[in-house]
Amino acid sequence: MHRLIFLFFPTLLFGQDALNIDLLDNWQEDTLVVNSTNVRYNDCWGYTRNGQEYALAGSTEGIHAFKLTDNNQFVHLDFIEGKYNHSMVVHRDIKTYQNYAYAVCDEGFSSLQIIDLSYLPDSLHLRTAYDTTFARVHNIFIDEDNALLYACTITPSANGSLLPSKSMEVYSLSDPINPTLVYSGPSDIPEVHDCYVRDNIAYLNCGMDGLRVYDFTNPTNPILLQNITFYLDQGYNHQGWLSPDGSRYIFGDETNGKRLKNCTVDENHEITIKNYFGSNYENESVPHNIMLTNDFAYVAYYNEGLRIFDLRTPVPTEIAHYDTYPDESDFKQEGAWGMYSEFPSGRLLVSDRQYGLFLFDFRENIFINESVDEIVDIYPIPLSSESQLTVKLNVDNFKDFDICVYDLYGNIINRYSVEKRSYAELALELSAGIYFVQVQYTDYLDDRIYISKKIMIY
Repeated sequence: MHRLIFLFFPTLLFGQDALNIDLLDNWQEDTLVVNSTNVRYNDCWGYTRNGQEYALAGSTEGIHAFKLTDNNQFVHLDFIEGKYNHSMVVHRDIKTYQNYAYAVCDEGFSSLQIIDLSYLPDSLHLRTAYDTTFARVHNIFIDEDNALLYACTITPSANGSLLPSKSMEVYSLSDPINPTLVYSGPSDIPEVHDCYVRDNIAYLNCGMDGLRVYDFTNPTNPILLQNITFYLDQGYNHQGWLSPDGSRYIFGDETNGKRLKNCTVDENHEITIKNYFGSNYENESVPHNIMLTNDFAYVAYYNEGLRIFDLRTPVPTEIAHYDTYPDESDFKQEGAWGMYSEFPSGRLLVSDRQYGLFLFDFRENIFINESVDEIVDIYPIPLSSESQLTVKLNVDNFKDFDICVYDLYGNIINRYSVEKRSYAELALELSAGIYFVQVQYTDYLDDRIYISKKIMIY
């Protein structure tokens, strides 16, 4: 008698649409002040010290710190109230340098808050706040190797009034709790919305003025390397990220229906847009924040949730998703906002404007090991009786699939039904011998497809 085993996706919040992503935990706090569109949350970031991973999340009221436990749960540790604490807070941004978090806000009369993280997991300590210089800041980026903080679209204040905004200012963090101004500009554009900086090369997302690349080796006098003012599928240039190997840059336009731009970067740091990709852009979807590895793009995609794209294909291909925003809205900028993908454990953070902070697991190794030439990957072959067999289906537009294991006589030994995944890891518990594994799925033409492979267990 064969066994029928159902391999379900882990429990989903609200029953969301999901593929190849495990929801580990979700934090929400309904006592936080909220505006008319139910926005309570904004940015998120990660921090690791002595092997312990922490999450930092922004809300209408301030900055929240969490410990990520070994059993994949958020433990709320402490809270720092924002200088401006109000239901109208939409933007906070958080980055870390050494044992400090730097937090800014782009509403009200706010400040740059420098938060000491060295007391975690016990508590957060607000070391200092700079109010008038950093009354409003839209985004920040920290070049850790060169101890420079880039404040994008910064608005100072004086005598209780906001002063004209500056496109960007750069501060030295040689003294981490006393930032020192080293550069203000560019002066010929009204804003730098966000930026990414590595090895003194800054990629500036300049809103309606496109994309610029500067060399900040001399931070008091940067050199303009490239200015892309017009490009195909252009909108409001919002944010981008550079791959660890420096060969790829991907940026997104915060405009309905605009696709992500997949760019090559040469040895002179010159960017060339290679192609375009995205999720549900035909229905006016909007990407927000992006992070990259050499192989994958992780995108907080507003109403579409977390979307993961494989960068090894000629045009990046979506291979995993989790919809953090289950509602329907004609406004296309609800839902997923912040993204963090650099924890040593591989766990992922996503912040959703309405539904809080999410902790996810995505099995990168499953996709790294796949064969691009096979519809079905089965490995390892041969397989020891104590090992797991991985079965990976490399096709698009399927809902679920079945796996049947047969002996040499055609008898079904095991049968597995796999939902909300394109792969399964099976503990077959079979004696040594030769078996056949058959994968069954329904394709986009609604035809039932059967693919069989032989395996050997020793």
